[in-house]
Amino acid sequence: MDTRVTVVGNRPSYLNQIIFEMRDRKVQQDRMRFRRNLSRTGQILAYEISKELEYESRTVTTPLGELDMHLPEAQPVIVSILRAGLPFHQGFLELFDEADNGFIAAYRHITKGNEFEIRIEYQAMPEITNRTMILVDPMIATGKSLVMCHRQLLERGRPERIFVAGVVASEEGLEYVLRNIPNARIFVGSVDRELTAKSYIVPGLGDAGDLAFGPK
Repeated sequence: MDTRVTVVGNRPSYLNQIIFEMRDRKVQQDRMRFRRNLSRTGQILAYEISKELEYESRTVTTPLGELDMHLPEAQPVIVSILRAGLPFHQGFLELFDEADNGFIAAYRHITKGNEFEIRIEYQAMPEITNRTMILVDPMIATGKSLVMCHRQLLERGRPERIFVAGVVASEEGLEYVLRNIPNARIFVGSVDRELTAKSYIVPGLGDAGDLAFGPK
């Protein structure tokens, strides 16, 4: 695996229990639990990413004395790709509770030849120039929507550091993202090998947006 990719679920932890539930077709029928599990995964990945940020020393005064501690130099910008990204995004906010936030809507437009192309319809973004940006998308299948969103965002500014976070990714999707965003650090819960002809991850977990919010 490329050193730019961290697969958090490769090391046994409670994250595996959470992803197991999201994959299980019986458990995942509980939409509220599915959304909660997306959020919990976001919290865990946010913590892992926090280890890579820049820190500075600050002194805290307690009732009994003073202590120097290391705190983040700056809060990141968390950018979510709608709609499945919303509960995943919330998990990141549970940790980075003072972060600025951005949202971008990308979807698959099916062409006459039953192929698809990624289209972007909406974005609401803070300033990202010279900042740390975290792109969050639960399912990194082909990676094309992530890359297109990244290109769109670069028209608004150039972040200093880029992190990508996903729950489940395909090997093909990770390779595509790394080719097109070579300076990105990627954190995912799990990596699966296959994609279907319609670009769904196998075994994956299904359509995260539908499972979280209902069929389109």
